Amino acid sequence: MLVVRFRSPWLVAVVVVLLVALVSAGKSRHRSRVNCPTIKLKRQWGGKPSLGLHYQVRPIRYVVIHHTVTGECSGLVKCAEILQNMQAYHQNDLDYNDISYNFLIGSDGIVYEGTGWGLRGAHTYGYNANGTGIAFIGNFVDKLPTDAALQAAKDLLACGVQQGELSEDYALIAGSQVISTQSPGLTLYNEIQEWPHWLSNP
Repeated sequence: MLVVRFRSPWLVAVVVVLLVALVSAGKSRHRSRVNCPTIKLKRQWGGKPSLGLHYQVRPIRYVVIHHTVTGECSGLVKCAEILQNMQAYHQNDLDYNDISYNFLIGSDGIVYEGTGWGLRGAHTYGYNANGTGIAFIGNFVDKLPTDAALQAAKDLLACGVQQGELSEDYALIAGSQVISTQSPGLTLYNEIQEWPHWLSNP
């Protein structure tokens, strides 16, 4: 064990102050880190490989919110069934390369990887190359997603910024603002207008 003896009391005081400052700075940095939400990878929910990969230039400028207009789900088994059917429809019937969204969120607050970060989806014409599409699983015309789902979306956005996937000044929009759709549903549309980064006139 190394023992350091200080002959001067004022030197001891200086060392103590510096140590306290370093510890406080470390705690502050720890508090500022974002807790990223739980994300189930595509392979975990049984997704098939993409038929074609188109990479995006990061950080991404836009985040587009949608809903899936399917049943809601909680738990991996039920959500995986919805996602597998959705991917099959998008690939086989719509001729997309993959499931159209970058991420999807279940009612229990679990985030499911679609195309994921850095890969172009097919969620919003004109915003696929420089946009991340996030879809809430369910129909939210006349109701809100659960608190857990809403918080997961907010955490995902903060995590994206922290990891350099999203621009620090990204713009948040609804699909219905820029294409002919009612997505993400009127009730959810009104909710996200209160979120940071909302862009009222894209």
